Amino acid sequence: MLNLSQNGCSVWVASSSVGLLTPTAVALGKFDGVHLGHQRVIQPVLHRSDRLSVASNPQSKENQQLTNQEYIYSTVVTFDPHPQEFFTGQPRTLLTPLDEKVQQLRSLGVEQLVLLPFDKELSALTPEEFVQKILVEQLQCQQISIGQDFCFGEKRSGTAKDLQLIAAKHNIPVTIVPLQTYTGDSPTESSCVSTTPTQDARISTSLIRQTLEQGDIENANLLLGRPYTLFGVVVQGQQLGRTIGFPTANLQLPKEKFLPRQGVYAVRVFTFSETSDAGETLGVMNIGNRPTVNGTYSSAEVHFLDWSGDLYGKKLAVEIVKFLRPEQKFPSLEALKTQIQLDCVVAKEVLSVKC
Repeated sequence: MLNLSQNGCSVWVASSSVGLLTPTAVALGKFDGVHLGHQRVIQPVLHRSDRLSVASNPQSKENQQLTNQEYIYSTVVTFDPHPQEFFTGQPRTLLTPLDEKVQQLRSLGVEQLVLLPFDKELSALTPEEFVQKILVEQLQCQQISIGQDFCFGEKRSGTAKDLQLIAAKHNIPVTIVPLQTYTGDSPTESSCVSTTPTQDARISTSLIRQTLEQGDIENANLLLGRPYTLFGVVVQGQQLGRTIGFPTANLQLPKEKFLPRQGVYAVRVFTFSETSDAGETLGVMNIGNRPTVNGTYSSAEVHFLDWSGDLYGKKLAVEIVKFLRPEQKFPSLEALKTQIQLDCVVAKEVLSVKC
């Protein structure tokens, strides 16, 4: 049920039980965004310090005991496609498409990502069948961590408490992580839900999507615990920016990537090279249809501040720092040029403060 392929040096992306790394300590959930709340759910199954300790001092008595024990792999288990996409039949954009999710999980110390194929068969499993067939038989699960609002099984009939009770019959401990809120200083535990990202807001994927739709980048980045980033390859566009003195890099983004509100943003751009680490450049990005030049499709284009060069075919990571203004139609290219000059001035002021 579950094809296995390696994605990177330390995270396995699995979708079949052949070659699955077992036994496992499992964090269960959808984890789109891998935001601060998700990180708290993942934390209990991480044990990278044990492996580092063994590597640094393999002769110690304590570490020899660790070496002799069966190693348990820290594993995130999620669903593909997203359950909402399966039930509605409508494609769903994601805060973190697969490559980004793998990157974030690797940075946390997760060793394995298992994508359960969310299909008619899986969605029909009762909570008891899900635990027995997936967690016990396939994953050989030794430990589970879930969020307080986790639901599973046919018609989402199983709750976090149900999973704890069912897993106990198999001697599998379950950590239920309280819902996380952001108060402006640090995440806190709470069982209440807020619809605004200001005071005591519950950290959730839906709230982050909402803040991005509003262009509220600062709060989205706080809830994520990092800047919201677009990863894309530079492709040839219409090159209209060159005609007014503002050449742009046209980004080809994953089709499933969730885009924030259309408009102009101050951004930090990192260019990836096979021969060197990513270098940082400041920029202004426009997301939208470019109405002044009668654009017919949405695009993401970046103008670099105080830098020029050939970027075709290069992969960029664009960290979004601040929403500057909505996209608008100008009466002429000259008026557009004047506004872009103003955007660049504002962006430089914003980006002069390191975040």
